[in-house]
Amino acid sequence: MAWRVGVDIGGTFTDVALINDATGEIGVVKVPTTPRNFADGVLAALDVAMQRYHLAARDVGLLSHATTVVTNAILQEKGARAALVATRGFRDVLELRRSARADLYDLFQDAPATLIPRRRRYEITERIGADGKVVTPLVEDEIDDLIAALKVERVEAVAVSLLFSFLNPEHEQRLGARLRAALPDVPVYVSSEVLPEIREFERTSTTAVCAYVGPILASYLEALEGATRRKDLPRLYVMGSGGGVLEAAETIAMPAMAVESGPAAGVVAAAIVALQSGRLDVISFDMGGTTAKASLIRNGQYETTPEYEVGGGASGTRWMHGTGHPIRVPVIDLAEVSAGGGSIAWVDPAGALRVGPQSAGADPGPACYARGGSEPTVTDCNLVLGYLDKGSLLAGDLQIDHAAAEAAVAERLAGPMGVDVRTAAAAVIDVVNHAMAETLKIVSVRRGHDARQFVLAAFGGAGPLHAAALARELGIAEVLCPPIPGAFSALGLVGSDLRRDYVRTVYTTTASADPAALEAVFAALEHQGGAMLDRACIAPEQRRFERSFDARYERQSYELAVPVPPRVFDKVALGEIAEAFHVRHRATYGHDNRAEPVQLVSARVTAIGKMPPLAIRRKPAPTGSDALKGHRRVWFRDTGEASARVYQRARMAAGVVCAGPAVIESLESTILVPSAWQAAMDDNGFVLLTRS
Repeated sequence: MAWRVGVDIGGTFTDVALINDATGEIGVVKVPTTPRNFADGVLAALDVAMQRYHLAARDVGLLSHATTVVTNAILQEKGARAALVATRGFRDVLELRRSARADLYDLFQDAPATLIPRRRRYEITERIGADGKVVTPLVEDEIDDLIAALKVERVEAVAVSLLFSFLNPEHEQRLGARLRAALPDVPVYVSSEVLPEIREFERTSTTAVCAYVGPILASYLEALEGATRRKDLPRLYVMGSGGGVLEAAETIAMPAMAVESGPAAGVVAAAIVALQSGRLDVISFDMGGTTAKASLIRNGQYETTPEYEVGGGASGTRWMHGTGHPIRVPVIDLAEVSAGGGSIAWVDPAGALRVGPQSAGADPGPACYARGGSEPTVTDCNLVLGYLDKGSLLAGDLQIDHAAAEAAVAERLAGPMGVDVRTAAAAVIDVVNHAMAETLKIVSVRRGHDARQFVLAAFGGAGPLHAAALARELGIAEVLCPPIPGAFSALGLVGSDLRRDYVRTVYTTTASADPAALEAVFAALEHQGGAMLDRACIAPEQRRFERSFDARYERQSYELAVPVPPRVFDKVALGEIAEAFHVRHRATYGHDNRAEPVQLVSARVTAIGKMPPLAIRRKPAPTGSDALKGHRRVWFRDTGEASARVYQRARMAAGVVCAGPAVIESLESTILVPSAWQAAMDDNGFVLLTRS
């Protein structure tokens, strides 16, 4: 028997999703996240899961993990003590940045703090020209002094980014070899290995991010993998930000690929649901303990963006530049806001109600968890309004202190605002819903899509609780709540293929390119991908390579991705690529210019190791089962207090329809059905909310 197991660390809970490939059985476990040492929570969750589902280590065929270590290190500015080595005269490239600004009219905005301060940025005499030829030879005599300086500074990682090394890596390779030999315990990240791609600042920034977070990620993953191996579990895979899993060693070699590890897994699962359900146009909505994430899925496929800024406000929209640290790796195109069940509500000095960005997290957690939290959170407000069970959550594993939640809302919100407790709690829900609705608009309306033509797929511990209100605001007619919504991202981990992207700048035009030379570039990238798949023991019949070009018109600054057709690579194929670019340009910008040469900037190869397909379904209860648990008083701002039927999702049979107001409870999540909506269970265990 082979089980696939996925472990996702959330702001409040660490989730485990399990699926039995033989029977299709899906299991879920949630334990509190352990912020002081995330690995403790992961191991505790695995222990509980294996005991509850009677798994032996030999039964586990795949172990995948999503981690927030990279993002947290950057956001909290707690990365490694890193150094940067640059071509003489170019040590300040990280501070010079680009001229892009997040707010055109804010003349006083500051760029994010530089990850590597100037005192640990070093120069070395060498120069590669724009044609890839050596202009100034590498001065080897300077390397000994550089090594001595790095030792004095007690650096924990080194980033090397020399001018035009993507065209000729000779100097970087020689310098990197000397540094690795002299500093065997210090990881050295060389830009021609990390990102052999044009654009000096982005290449340097990506390499610097790897050096800044690499030692922390390596320490975490090596300790975690060591612990799982001692339990005789299989090798550890880590979710990449582009939508595929990687071996832990691959992630350590390229830490920037794990920036949006957790959110990516949820989008992957939502795409599987879109294909499985036939609802191919979906907006995924994931609301957990600290954040809410949204992404767009069209024709069953999610989109990735080749550039991303980690930190600052860049996660709100991919077009907001200048707020974070750029990385040039594929990242699933998503928007994120600090709005989760643990987000703290507060009243500012002017008397205005605010929600977040501070979160109660897992420790101490919301006031109702009775772990020492005293600040009112979104979860506390949902409890006060009657949307959550007053006694316990997680099927009784988490006891709830309703009085503590009510006291926190009364003292910190209702009193200062001069309103009653339920009015204050409802105001908090209104504020957080508005913030999340704006996030949904970022991935839909602001990118030219009509949200009304999409289905909202709601998951995360708190997603189904808020989904109907968000759908109403965006005019969306249907909300799809998949099985095990509270651990849905963990389920995405076991449904992902092994995937890694490779890139190399080619800088030519479709008219003048040498097809043989481009074929050689693709072959070299596929050789790299093949070696990665070899290390992961992926069988030849499970391998696939996807080719594409980053293309633009010659006088443009930014590129569009164009797939390479699966045929013999010749002049005819180049003509097809040019035509595909014109079509993509018109679809993206509304115009094209066929008289302008099409420039091929970079060649990309995605190496894929296919995993067994995942069917996300949970068998409904037998026909005739009584799902009604009882009744509960709930409170809505527009209708006031009402009596809501409370249903047990696990006892709902296929075809059962629940008219609102109603609450549908499951182990790890709660669905709120407002009075103008109804919910129906389908044959695969999905709950579909529609307007009555």
